[in-house]
Amino acid sequence: MGFLTESVDVDCGTDGVPVSVRWRERNYLVAEGPVRWYERRAWWSEDARLPKDRGIGAVDQQMWRVQVQLNPRSELLTLELVHTLDTGRWRLLAATSASGIRVVRCA
Repeated sequence: MGFLTESVDVDCGTDGVPVSVRWRERNYLVAEGPVRWYERRAWWSEDARLPKDRGIGAVDQQMWRVQVQLNPRSELLTLELVHTLDTGRWRLLAATSASGIRVVRCA
C-alpha cells in the first residue's frame, strides 16, 4: 500500500533547489533554506517488478523540508515534499504551521 499524498507544483532555481510551491491554487515562496535528503521508495509495493531500464531514479527519491509563506508578513508553513526523480513528480506529505499545528498530513 502506498501513501496518500497531494500533488504540488514546485519551481526550482538553476541549482535544483525549490524557490516556490503552488499548493491548493496558492503560490508560496520559499522563505528559508530548504533541507534535502534521499530515501529509498518502496517500489516493491507499487510495482510488481521493476524494469531493468528504469535506473537509479526509480528507487531513490528526494525528500525536502521547506519553509514557505504567501508574503513576507504571513505565517511560515513547513512543507514536507517528495520529488520522485524518474518521473519529476512533486508530492506534499505534510504541512505544519509555525506554531506547530499540523495543517495537513497526507500519509
